[in-house]
Amino acid sequence: MNWKKEIRILLWITVVFLFAYFMPLESMRFREAIVAMFDLTKWYAQEHVILCLLPAFYIAGVIAVFVSQGSVMKYFGAKAKKWVAYTIASVSGTILAVCSCTILPLFSSIHKRGAGLGPAIAFLYSGPAINILAIILTARILGFEMGIARIIGAVVFAIVIGSAVSFIYRKEEKAKKEEQLNFPDIPEKRPMWHTAFHFFTLVLILVFANWGRPAEGVTSGGWYWLWLNKWYITTGFGFLLVFSLIYILKIKWQYVLVATMLTTLSAFISNSPMIPVLTGIIILSIITLIDKKDPDNKEWTIASWEFAKQILPLLAIGVLIAGFLLGSTHDETSLGGLIPNEWVSRLVGGNSIFSNFFASIVGAFMYFATLTEVPILQGLMSAGMGKGPALALLLAGPSLSLPNMLVIRGVIGTQKTLVYVILVVIMATISGLIFGRI
Repeated sequence: MNWKKEIRILLWITVVFLFAYFMPLESMRFREAIVAMFDLTKWYAQEHVILCLLPAFYIAGVIAVFVSQGSVMKYFGAKAKKWVAYTIASVSGTILAVCSCTILPLFSSIHKRGAGLGPAIAFLYSGPAINILAIILTARILGFEMGIARIIGAVVFAIVIGSAVSFIYRKEEKAKKEEQLNFPDIPEKRPMWHTAFHFFTLVLILVFANWGRPAEGVTSGGWYWLWLNKWYITTGFGFLLVFSLIYILKIKWQYVLVATMLTTLSAFISNSPMIPVLTGIIILSIITLIDKKDPDNKEWTIASWEFAKQILPLLAIGVLIAGFLLGSTHDETSLGGLIPNEWVSRLVGGNSIFSNFFASIVGAFMYFATLTEVPILQGLMSAGMGKGPALALLLAGPSLSLPNMLVIRGVIGTQKTLVYVILVVIMATISGLIFGRI
């Protein structure tokens, strides 16, 4: 008998029993925390799984199957120049309108394909932190100064944190580098522009499907026009995807035509844009799985499914815990968690080391959907939050969350995840202190 395993099971049973026995159902705060937990989970499922995560899984599948291991190593691996790898990784987030969870399948994919730990971590941080939509919204609502600080902080963070993690695990990276130096140059199966076209078509579908609404009262300008017409633009890129499936992936045009017709039909009979998106994803999965011409097409969907299996359960657990502890803050009718929001507001006033550190910790564990960190911060600043802690939360929050940490741990292990989280919190704290004194 494995006594350690049995004791661990006994401890979990004891914890669950004690929680159930002493559950404070009479407490209004506890009840609201329960409601907030399920409210955040419901909102996340409605707003982010279909439009954000499912396309992200397919984008990760493209990297895992269609982008050769040699290509990933060329730009992110041992053969790449460090300045090239870190530059690409630190600014790549500008084209991705993703949150700390949507970036995870992309990070997992490039890491598995041989990217160095440093560049992969830089990419993991920069993806949610520096997307162009969030930067513009930050500058517009929180001020130009905060927008510039966020850009500089995010790029510097990505490079410094990636380099630091690479240095800490330099022995492991050295061994990996030696293996990669002996890795033969395998020719690409298809021209690089074919893969790039297919990849960026999916990325642009993801970006415009999730294009955020402009600030309240804004009814003109480029941002408003793009938001107003985002589904027409997304549909345009959908037709480019049709071209890619036929011309690049060589899937039978009859299959693609039927898929297009069914997806279009679902758009006409439904009021929700999520229905045609989900319909398109389901049919895309079917036609790639039954395709006989190229085994990579089937493998693309299988790889996407593998990412979904790995990530979705951990995200669900993380979102439930985040909602229970910190509340559901996705709109103006936010619900408080077990930890009162007033405590947070009081603890992040001024520009002390503690207020910046506390803001970094709260940001690291709280879940922020794409662009939601800005209105939340606006509310906290109006309640007395200092500009230094505001930047600290802004730099730690979008790139980290409890769900995010649980998934990262499954990809790179507990120790490396702790190192990454600690570096983000320390850097955010220092940045907040400096910015608060300017």
